[in-house]
Parts: sequence; structure tokens; C-alpha cells
Amino acid sequence: MIQDSCAFLKESGAEIIFDAEHFFDGYRANPEYALETLRAAVRGGAECLVLCDTNGGSMPTWVQEVVGAVMEQLDTPLGVHCHDDAGMAAANTQVAVELGVEQVQGTINGYGERTGNANLCTVIPNLELKTGVRALPEGKLRELTELSRWLDEMALLAPNTRAPYVGDSTFAHKGGMHVNAVLKTPLSFEHVDPESVGNERRVLISDYAGGSTIVNKLQHIYPGVTRDDPRVQELLRVVKQKEHEGFQYEAAEGSFELLARRVFGEDPRLFELHGFRIITGKHSEDEEPFAEATVKVEIGGRMVHTAADGDGPVEALDRALRRALREDYPEVADLHLTDYKVRVLDATEGSSAAVRVLIQTANGGRTWGTVGADKNIIEASWQALTDSIVYGLFDKAQRNEVADTSE
Repeated sequence: MIQDSCAFLKESGAEIIFDAEHFFDGYRANPEYALETLRAAVRGGAECLVLCDTNGGSMPTWVQEVVGAVMEQLDTPLGVHCHDDAGMAAANTQVAVELGVEQVQGTINGYGERTGNANLCTVIPNLELKTGVRALPEGKLRELTELSRWLDEMALLAPNTRAPYVGDSTFAHKGGMHVNAVLKTPLSFEHVDPESVGNERRVLISDYAGGSTIVNKLQHIYPGVTRDDPRVQELLRVVKQKEHEGFQYEAAEGSFELLARRVFGEDPRLFELHGFRIITGKHSEDEEPFAEATVKVEIGGRMVHTAADGDGPVEALDRALRRALREDYPEVADLHLTDYKVRVLDATEGSSAAVRVLIQTANGGRTWGTVGADKNIIEASWQALTDSIVYGLFDKAQRNEVADTSE
């Protein structure tokens, strides 16, 4: 059947790539029969034989043994198709390529059934940066992080912040001594240059932060700032006080930048709140709850009063605020909330405990986090929500200004 199928397709002029599904498990059960299926494909005209770890349970040593055995028996170019059920898809792919396999099958961000397929965002930089195997055209590797995050956004999935190479936390550093070291010798905590894959170093701001951490972070905003600037110490004091109140800036760099700009005398506010109200309710046990929010803000001396419905109070508030801003800031439509987290800060206080709200927002390939903290979850949400929108609009305006200047 394999031979006849390949021959039929070959006669039509197609290039025949034969995917040998379950090959590694099949080889374990009956090596000779598994090899004969490959020979049949070759007799039918197959030009590439792809060895598939369909169940995703193979270990690198087994892949090495089987691929080596196939190469001894056949001269046809080989490919590899790995699933990640044992967490080995990228490793098994790497082993196969180092043995001489020419085609790699995988997916961006490892999307796939069950635990996913070989993640090309890991496989490609491993091949290029670790073993010198060219996988992409010159210069394209630097677009990998942007591609990964863009595709997550298109798929409406929260990005894996700890993904190798392209994750938001992959080159993140925290703690004064740690940050001081990586700034002096990047290889002390970074196995590759973040820019090689289009990522960037992130210095996390927390109550462990020292002067070096704050200065490094601020130099992205104010290139000339030095450690002896009194505003640096004031910002460090404010950060520590805020974290004592429940804020956390490790995953909220948008909120940190807005806070820093305020301490340094800037006012990035785009509007002034004059009040909001949220009504939530339920008409009957069988009906879904409803939420309605009204927002009154002042923009450029003009009062704007809007209302919106939502599936919950935060969504209703988000929609009402965006509706109020869209005439003056139409770019607000490009900002997409991708994640919303609530953490209770002291579970022993029950329903009266303070909460921390973290919001992740995206615009194209850029993502940022913002934070709010309060005993009232709506207030905490409002803080994080307004920071997310203000930072997104402010950041875009800054980038447009830089682009206009460079032109």
C-alpha cells in the first residue's frame, strides 16, 4: 500500500515526502518491518523519509540509535517529526540533525496536539547558535521573538513567558548583585546574546533592587541618568514603599515606567478621572449575571461621559474607558488585553484581604504588564487597567516621535 500510494503520487509529478507515523515505537516493536515500510516508500519514489515520534515518548539515546540504524540501511534523505509528550521534542530533533537528518518538522511555539510538537522557536536557534547549522536566511533569526509573540496574539493565547529564547522572562534578571554581574559580563547569566533572536534583556524591579538595577532600567528612558542622581534614590524608595503596599513590578514594567516618569517630573497622564460606577446584577437564577460601567473623564479640558456593558465588571469598565478615549486616541483600538490575574495577598484575611491585579497587554509584537493593588478588587483592576492603556498609548507616541525624528 505504501509503495503503490507513493508511486501513484509520483506519476502525477509530485515531490514525495513520506511521513512514517509511529516509526520510533514501530521500530522498537519490529525493527525489520519498520525498515521495510521505508524501503517500500523508496521503491514507490519517495524522495525524503520522515521518521516520526508520534507518541512523543522517545528519549534522545533511542532516537540516536534508531536514526543511526536507518542511515546504515538507506541512502534516502531523512527528516524528523517529534512530539513533546516527554518534553524531549527539541532535544530529539537536535540529536537527529546532528546525525545528518536534513528536514525538520515542527511548529511555531510548539503548537500541536496533546503537549505539542517540536518548537521551532527553540529548534531553530539551537541549530544556528549552538551547532552552526543554517536554518533561516541571513538576518531572519532576529525576527524570531516578534514572530512568536505575534502568532500567540493571533491565536489569542497568552505567551509562554518562560519559553527558551523568545520568552519575556528568558533574559530577565533580578537582584542587585545579579544585575550588576550581568551588566559587566553578560555571559555570566545569558548563554546567548538576547538580540540574536530579537529578544531583549529585562532588569526586573522589586524590593531586592539596588541602585544598579534602577539605573539600568532608567537608562532606557533617560540615557544620561547616573546612580548618584537623587531621583534614583527617591524612585527606589517609592518602589519599596509601593511593594510594601502590595504592588509588584517584576511583571509590570509598564507601571514601573509610568511611576518612574512621575518621580522624574513628567506627567504621562492622558486623562483625569472624575468618577466611575459599576452595576452588576442577576435577574434570575437561570440567567447570566450582567455588568454595566459608566466612566466620566476629562480629556484636554473636555468632559467625556460614557457607558458600556461587559461580561464582567472589569470588561465593562475597560470598554467604557476605551469608548471615552477613542475620539482623542483612536490607537486605543490596537491595544489588546491578553491576560488578567488576581492574587490574594493575605489569605488569612478572607474576603477582606488585599489583592494584586496583573494585566498583560499587547500591541502587535509588543507586550507589557501593569499592576494594581488594593483591598477593593475593582480599584486594583482600575489601577492596572488605566496603566495598561496609558502606557500603551504613551509608548506608541514615543516610538512614532523617534521614527519621525530618524526620518
